[in-house]
Amino acid sequence: EIQLVESGGGLVQTGESLRLSCAASGFTFDDYALGWFRQAPGKEREGVSCIGGHDGSTFYSDSVKGRFTISSDNDKNTVYLQMNSLKPEDTAVYYCAAVERRGFSWWRIRAYDYWGQGTQVTVSS
Repeated sequence: EIQLVESGGGLVQTGESLRLSCAASGFTFDDYALGWFRQAPGKEREGVSCIGGHDGSTFYSDSVKGRFTISSDNDKNTVYLQMNSLKPEDTAVYYCAAVERRGFSWWRIRAYDYWGQGTQVTVSS
């Protein structure tokens, strides 16, 4: 059974940092792409970042480029999202997602087959 479990969310102030973790089980990291999405209250879920398990290629949305860094530890089957210079507009529930696929539109929600339960990130002004 494939499972994704996010952790690391919390309440921080503007300009501070958080690191989210997504512990994966039930599949081999090397074959999958792992994505981070977020959903703010009243808004649609949006793609934040993605990393290719087979080659470590990374992708970011324009809204987080230069502030967020995605990485993975394939030995631990864990993907991370380091979030720096946080802003109130980063407040959302952050989700980890996985799909056994390469070369796809990583920001599309429907591209992913597996999802975690989410972790809340709140950035106060």
